[in-house]
Amino acid sequence: MKEKRRAKLSPLRGLPRNVWAVSLASFCMDVSSEMVLNILPLFLSSVLGVRTTFIGLIEGFAEATSSLLRIVSGSLSDRLGSRKWLAVGGYAVSALMKPLFYVANTWLSVAGARWGDRVGKGIRTAPRDALVADSIAKEKRGLAFGFHRAADSAGAMFGILGALLAVWLTQGRASDLQAHTFRVIVLVSLVPAVLAVLALAIGAREVALKRSGGLGIRFRQLGRPFCLFLLLVAIFELGNSADAFLVLRARSLGTNILGILGMLAAFNLVYAAISTPAGALSDRIPRRALIVGGWFAYAAIYVGIGLTRVGWSMWLFYLLYGVYYGAAYGTTRAFVADLVPAELRGTAYGAYATVVGVLSLPASLIAGVFWDRFGSASPFLFGGGLAFLAAVGLLLWRVPRPNAAKLPPRT
Repeated sequence: MKEKRRAKLSPLRGLPRNVWAVSLASFCMDVSSEMVLNILPLFLSSVLGVRTTFIGLIEGFAEATSSLLRIVSGSLSDRLGSRKWLAVGGYAVSALMKPLFYVANTWLSVAGARWGDRVGKGIRTAPRDALVADSIAKEKRGLAFGFHRAADSAGAMFGILGALLAVWLTQGRASDLQAHTFRVIVLVSLVPAVLAVLALAIGAREVALKRSGGLGIRFRQLGRPFCLFLLLVAIFELGNSADAFLVLRARSLGTNILGILGMLAAFNLVYAAISTPAGALSDRIPRRALIVGGWFAYAAIYVGIGLTRVGWSMWLFYLLYGVYYGAAYGTTRAFVADLVPAELRGTAYGAYATVVGVLSLPASLIAGVFWDRFGSASPFLFGGGLAFLAAVGLLLWRVPRPNAAKLPPRT
């Protein structure tokens, strides 16, 4: 029995220090963030009386503006040949924003705190992902990113369980979130936010890199395959509205706050359980196969969420949503590293994160308008349709064999 356990753990024991440090930082920050951000739409709607369209605007604007920093931060990490301290700085900015949620009492002040939190994410995301890719051999890249996503989602699960406990202790089974409960949760979230900064600052080490040189952002040298992949990602993301709409959909079907938090915890449990084995699987089979399967699954899940009329079914859809994330999310990040030269990984991760984040604004705005004008089912039917188109495109695309060993020639 012990030998079997050791065999399962041995691949993880071989992961380098940086992967563990980044994963620990992500775990702690997600404990902090998910405690607050998953109930933020409920605070806006139940306490401040904000309309769904404006909630979509807040979520989308925060993601879009922070995303503009991701390509800048990623490209800067390539030019400097340094990843760690940009990532540490991003975690620090997000930690400093948490107290602003405590004092926020208007939708504008909430939007400002939300924007600041996402600025921190925008600064850290590309250098952090590039640091993981730089620290691991290609043959174990999927495992490293899968483990990182597992740690991230496990942190989210513990954060949600912490929020659930706080709701239970402060307001019991009340159907609507109370302002006092929200502020208690914000205070508790400060501790893991600080621990996240310390984990990366103390635990990670810089990897010796060749500087990419130049002053501009070198899109052309990322290559055609990467740019075509970004186009398919853009189609998918235009229908991928903020997860706040999943929370609001569950609420519209009669699920109370405790039920919503329980579903979110179950989602992250599945996500964490699947991410590492799915990442390891992507090292043995084409990563595209897992991504295509994940996108098709996402399309079916979103259509199902749009068509359902019973609250209990959201538990099933949240569990399936966790399967999608576990299979495809970390694998997509590993696939990005497969498509580009090592010297431009920061730029590539920045470009990928920017596309995902910038499109969050129109995606969330479209979802909010659809919700208010055509009903709560319409955003999910729209998102499912676009995910299906993107999956078909990726399925039909003949992906060239990756060659990230050399930079493309300058023109």
